Amino acid sequence: MTESLSLTGRTAVVTGAGAGLGRAEALALAAAGAAVVVNDMGDGAHEVAAEITAAGGRATAVTGDVSDWALGERLVHEAVGTFGSMDILVNNAGILRDKMIFNLSESDWDDVIRVHLKGHAATSRAAAVHWREASKAAGGPVYGRVVNTSSEAFLFGSAGQPNYSAAKAGITALTLSTAQGLSRYGIRANAICPRARTAMTADAFGENTADAGLDPLSPERVATLVHYLSSPAADEINGQVFVVYGRMVALMAAPKVENRFDAAGSAFSPEELDGLLTPYFAGRGPYENYAAFSVAELEKAALATGDAAGVR
Repeated sequence: MTESLSLTGRTAVVTGAGAGLGRAEALALAAAGAAVVVNDMGDGAHEVAAEITAAGGRATAVTGDVSDWALGERLVHEAVGTFGSMDILVNNAGILRDKMIFNLSESDWDDVIRVHLKGHAATSRAAAVHWREASKAAGGPVYGRVVNTSSEAFLFGSAGQPNYSAAKAGITALTLSTAQGLSRYGIRANAICPRARTAMTADAFGENTADAGLDPLSPERVATLVHYLSSPAADEINGQVFVVYGRMVALMAAPKVENRFDAAGSAFSPEELDGLLTPYFAGRGPYENYAAFSVAELEKAALATGDAAGVR
């Protein structure tokens, strides 16, 4: 492994790392040389930490709910106290409470926003405090990487996941704000929108039907990108959003203005808006057609390799 990709001497915190995508990310970072603080709610955190240690790596487990604001500080303190540094934060923890908007309960909304969005914010805030203080002590930039987990649902919506889609949109905005606010200290923050076959996505993706080779939706494929974004090699990458699955990594462009409509006078009248906007949107069809078209653009690159799958 080249020096620019090595994580030797670095310490990573990975949330939701007791199974699935988080586990794969923790193992990949450990294989690249990082010491890993493995976080999850239950025994899975200890099992993954033990797996890393058995393979010759360094790891410790910290159990707890990421939506507990104080846990973010605890994770940072564990990284520094046990391994001497805090260099990489991978936010992965999340839950699903899938409902159509008309069936959504208050707890369905609160639980998903709390774990996904507040969980990302709690750990990001704690890491940011540490890095800002470290930068001031060093008199210049320090090493820091944040990899947040968003979803294509934030881009295109997801009819049965209004809570999840909103949380992932918030995570994307949090990532961009973090990237802007911490870049002066040497920190790089990016978001990934992964498709991976895990317990959380079993209903969406089903079983692996590939004849041979690595599952197109294997979490290990996503973990490779997380390793890269956590490495010195990715120092020029900041505030970006990537879709990753199969053989594809897609870089998403920032939103852009599609068109502009100006009033003839000092302000629009309803009739003038009708004359401009109604014909512009006529014949476009329902919203889901736009979303399907956008997804199709991503799928186009994957269909030739047999890696296409539904959005999650």
